[in-house]
Amino acid sequence: MFLITVQGVGAFALITLAVILRKINVAPRVIHPIIRREISRAGIQLLPMFLFVAFVLGFLVIGQTVSVAARFGAFDYIGTVMVTVVVRELGPLLAAVLMLARVGTANVIELGTARALNEVEALEAVGIDPIHYLVVPRVIGMTLGVFSLTVYLILATLASGYLCVFLQNVPLLPGDYFQELADSLSWLDFALLALKTCAFGFFIGIVTCYHGLAQPLRLEEVSRVSVRAIAQGIIVCVLIDAIFFILYLHA
Repeated sequence: MFLITVQGVGAFALITLAVILRKINVAPRVIHPIIRREISRAGIQLLPMFLFVAFVLGFLVIGQTVSVAARFGAFDYIGTVMVTVVVRELGPLLAAVLMLARVGTANVIELGTARALNEVEALEAVGIDPIHYLVVPRVIGMTLGVFSLTVYLILATLASGYLCVFLQNVPLLPGDYFQELADSLSWLDFALLALKTCAFGFFIGIVTCYHGLAQPLRLEEVSRVSVRAIAQGIIVCVLIDAIFFILYLHA
């Protein structure tokens, strides 16, 4: 079953990528508004939740890290810890998991219900490609959504982390705080962060759309398939994160 799922998701990803490259400008008056709607659903509408999570994350991670570093006088390692924990690992992975839980579940339910009610077959009967109409906007929306929300999550986490530092009366000036962060960043961090977040968004979009659309379903099976899709989406995110971790080590 694992190999069959991997084969099915891989084939579905290749088909979706081919449709994106060949049909992105086909029927633009219909598809482009749907893409903008999906970007709004997977981006703008989730921004308040992501900012709240970033605020809490900054207090829990950066605030405690800087407090411990101040206790032992290890201010030189603050930038490295922030870049490694927040920028490279925790920020992108947390953004992907939140996107998967919030938007990915909705994708499975919507597409699974459409498949169970034979709405997909109705689209094919009138000559509309279901991948182009139902999958491509969702995949593009989730890809751009994870990328942009990860940036907001990281920036808000760093800002709230310094607020926690300030409230604890740690002797660390804002200039020194952000200078430590800037010194620990490199162009490779920005490049791999963009690639990782886009990979997160693309593949969780593929996994959720695959389970909702690519298999015949009954209405009573939609909830079970949703749970399976979310579990597999988390596994995919962890595997992608491990691959990029190896790239970090070799770079």
